Amino acid sequence: MKQNASPSVSAYSARIVESIVNDAAALRCAVSTGEAGERLIDLGANVPGGLEAGRRLGEVCMGGLGTVSITSASGLERWPLGVVVHSTNPVIACLGSQYAGWTITEEESGFFALGSGPARALSRVEELYGELGYVDSHKKTALVIEGDKAPPSSVAKKVATACNVDPSDLSILYAPTGSLAGTVQIAARVLEVSLHKAHALHFNLENIVDGYGVAPLAPPIPDFVQAMGRTNDAIIYGGRIQLFVRGSDDDAKKLADNLPSSSSSSYGKPFAEIFSEVNGDFYKIDAMLFSPALVTVSNLDTGRSFHAGKLAPEIVEASFA
Repeated sequence: MKQNASPSVSAYSARIVESIVNDAAALRCAVSTGEAGERLIDLGANVPGGLEAGRRLGEVCMGGLGTVSITSASGLERWPLGVVVHSTNPVIACLGSQYAGWTITEEESGFFALGSGPARALSRVEELYGELGYVDSHKKTALVIEGDKAPPSSVAKKVATACNVDPSDLSILYAPTGSLAGTVQIAARVLEVSLHKAHALHFNLENIVDGYGVAPLAPPIPDFVQAMGRTNDAIIYGGRIQLFVRGSDDDAKKLADNLPSSSSSSYGKPFAEIFSEVNGDFYKIDAMLFSPALVTVSNLDTGRSFHAGKLAPEIVEASFA
């Protein structure tokens, strides 16, 4: 698939990063400078953060090519608070930026994290970029990490080098899974997981024109496994999306039929239970589980829409309660 190198996810997201820095006190975030000159932005590890910090973090993850908003109409009666996400550039925003596809490790410090955000498109260390045909170029960039601490400066240097930017032009934003900001930015991935699954199903990504998604907001909890379970369940059992595509009705219907999480053999229990049953081995969980519960695919060429899946409020309740 070939995409124009413009718009730049690093350029568009830079505006949002600066808004977080400028409003850090009001957002209850902390901004500091690492030993290599990198800018570190804590949105929930050692600071309270909040829903607004998470909303902006979600937009940074999408490279500034998506909107994230808070809604009181998630679709679940007992958990009406939710996150709405939309992008008119869903492939670049979701796969080219938001997807946590960059494995960042350092043996000396023992650091490990999955990086998301616009820095991925500058480093292009993932094979995915060869398929997307998307190339970004910008003098500043941002990396997002789901975790309770920033990487050591030695890692920041390596990230900056991979992105061909100076460490002082690299912003690293981080928030734990169980924080207010963390739970918002993960819910904002409801559209991203559908794009990732569409890619896994070999749907022609050039035919995905626009996308929308909504997921309930999981109540934060300090325990990491429980927090991970709740945030996954919000999407797997409470998330819904609509994709606007081009092509044949057969392809659109096939995509709709296979996108919902209910198509997975692992479907049916709160994620924390599934995770426990496989002894914490993610690779034993069917990858097709990581997708929204309810799907609509609308074909712009024919005007027909195809629906599949269903919400599972009882599983969300078991997870959130």
